[in-house]
Amino acid sequence: MSPIPTPEQAATVTPAATAQENLRNFSIIAHIDHGKSTLADRMLQATGVVQPRDMRAQYLDRMDIERERGITIKSQAVRMPWTVTGEDGTARTYALNMIDTPGHVDFSYEVNRSLAACEGAVLLVDAAQGIQAQTLANLYMAIEGGLEIIPVLNKIDLPAAEPEKHAEEIASLIGCDVDEVLKVSGKTGQGVPELLDRIVGSVPPPAGDPDAAARAMIFDSVYDTYRGVVTYVRVVDGALKPRERIEMLSTGAVHDLLEIGVISPEPKPSQGLAAGEVGYLITGVKDVRQSKVGDTVTNAAQPASEALGGYQDPKPMVFSGLFPVDGSDFPALRDALDKLKLNDAALTYEPETSVALGFGFRCGYLGLLHLEIIQERLEREFGLDIISTAPSVVYEVTTEDRQTHTVTNPSEFPEGKILNVSEPVVSATILTPSEFVGTVMELCQQRRGTMKGMDYLSETRVEMHYTLPLAEIVFDFFDQLKSRTRGYASLDYEPDGDQNADLVKVDILLNGDKVDAFSAIVHKDSAYSYGVMLTKRLKDLIPRQQFEVPVQAAVGSRIIARETIRALRKDMLAKCYGGDISRKRKLLEKQKEGKKRMKAIGRVEVPQEAFIAALGADNPTGRAK
Repeated sequence: MSPIPTPEQAATVTPAATAQENLRNFSIIAHIDHGKSTLADRMLQATGVVQPRDMRAQYLDRMDIERERGITIKSQAVRMPWTVTGEDGTARTYALNMIDTPGHVDFSYEVNRSLAACEGAVLLVDAAQGIQAQTLANLYMAIEGGLEIIPVLNKIDLPAAEPEKHAEEIASLIGCDVDEVLKVSGKTGQGVPELLDRIVGSVPPPAGDPDAAARAMIFDSVYDTYRGVVTYVRVVDGALKPRERIEMLSTGAVHDLLEIGVISPEPKPSQGLAAGEVGYLITGVKDVRQSKVGDTVTNAAQPASEALGGYQDPKPMVFSGLFPVDGSDFPALRDALDKLKLNDAALTYEPETSVALGFGFRCGYLGLLHLEIIQERLEREFGLDIISTAPSVVYEVTTEDRQTHTVTNPSEFPEGKILNVSEPVVSATILTPSEFVGTVMELCQQRRGTMKGMDYLSETRVEMHYTLPLAEIVFDFFDQLKSRTRGYASLDYEPDGDQNADLVKVDILLNGDKVDAFSAIVHKDSAYSYGVMLTKRLKDLIPRQQFEVPVQAAVGSRIIARETIRALRKDMLAKCYGGDISRKRKLLEKQKEGKKRMKAIGRVEVPQEAFIAALGADNPTGRAK
């Protein structure tokens, strides 16, 4: 077993002292909740970079949301020393750069960035649950990147663990021997030193050219209030040193390099970063747009001729409007999104205006959990009160005059005759116990899914392949899948082009006026249920006016659902203690005329609480739960 280094030994592993052949860059990939962060904790303890008094659970999960939900949202890089004694008895210290990655499908772009900075990947599988959908997705991503795969079974100390059975599954999946699958426990630390030894032995050292012009890939950035933008890089060729001038190849921006160092696991300044190393740069720049994830950093005096490739920009799948509850918070929301964009490369946004909600932004996300996390971070980290409109996807609409419109917001849906509407579809992989196959098929058919195939991974586990419209799965598909399979099924999906569909735009009219924030694009068969659901909800949420207010749902010029908010009425007959009936009738007629005139010129003010309650709906599509 390799000895645990002292803190003094750990501090000596600096970029200046580490030769390229002693570097190992690896990532941990797994399905959500398979124990990546817990295993990372044991590695930090085994290598001695975190003292026992400073140790806490989920050490690399820095955000409160990550700790509360028990999920990793941001990938974190950390450098660890590990000493291996060779056969000849000589000890050799290696520097291991580990990147802990998220497991949820919505954060697969974090995994994509992390793998681009590594030569190896630890494929972690829960010994009680076995291979899940995201396990396969991450594995294929690592194989495409040409990474060395180290298969590991975690949680072998659980009573429900079946390590032998799942080791055979992994071995048949990646084509290795069952004996090559390591068995560890992230909770007790069993098998962790052997895993670190395997990483040193199996993962190849970085292959960059140390004498070429400096090239480093930005794989992450964070914003520090006092120091500005902190950029995380993987140096591919050459070397970067403090106090030299660096250039960003995509933007052409030139900066002075104020500080450079490694994360171990707290930032430690050093004398530079050589080829193959992972570390951070600080230039003092406050403009968050000048440090773009995926960009190449080079030396301004001797710049590299071409940028690094291999990193793919994430494509947003779901769009939603974000509006401040208080209109004066619009500049604060813009600044907050700028800073979050630096920390989260998959977030896209552009300004938009709504008649009902005022000024805001149209934001693009990778999924519904991504949307939820961004909204929660804006509220917690920046203290903003915001309204999020119902999520929608991107549609291509062709009108009768053969013009094609890209629609990210229902208010952009063109008027007049529509030739066809195409919607994005995804190729979904669902892994489920065989007893739930019928239930899963029924759910997919309800969501307009087309079955492509079904494979039995073992006698009890089935892999199902479906083509599903993205709009049908971004709302509550995952929740329904989990509830129908008692939490055993797992889902992974990727974009798979477009298909034509029978879609219509449902508008909501208050007193005859359209309210753009409540419009939605739904399938023709779901239009009526959506209209009925939203009109009933708005009838309860909007306060009564001095006049009667009709709440209508319409498709084009056809009204498909209606509710009426009754008028507030003053008792006009209170002062009539008898007398002629014609006097009472005259007063009632006069009131009736006044109400009619008020209705003709009156505008219905929808309170913000009604928008929040209606748009923050549990079931925005109107589908019965």
